[in-house]
Amino acid sequence: MLIERCASLPIEKCATMLLFNHLSLRAGKKATIITTNLAFNRWNEIIKDKVLVAAMVDRLTHKAYLINMSGQSYRLKETQKMREK
Repeated sequence: MLIERCASLPIEKCATMLLFNHLSLRAGKKATIITTNLAFNRWNEIIKDKVLVAAMVDRLTHKAYLINMSGQSYRLKETQKMREK
C-alpha cells in the first residue's frame, strides 16, 4: 500500500479511524509506504486526536525503515533538465 502526501489536508475523525484500523491490520504483515512533508511530531496538526496519532506513528515506525529525504525536488530537477534541452 502506498499513501502519498498523507499530511496535505486535515483528516476527519471517521477517516482517521479507518486509516488507523487499516494500518493496524497491515502492521507486520504487508509493506506500507507513506510519503509526507510533515514530521511525525506535527501530525496532530491534521489529526486532532493526539492518542490516535501516537498509536498510528507507533505502528508505522515499529520495525520500519525511515528515509528522510532532503535536497532539491526531483520534479524540479527534471523540469530544469527538460528546459535545458
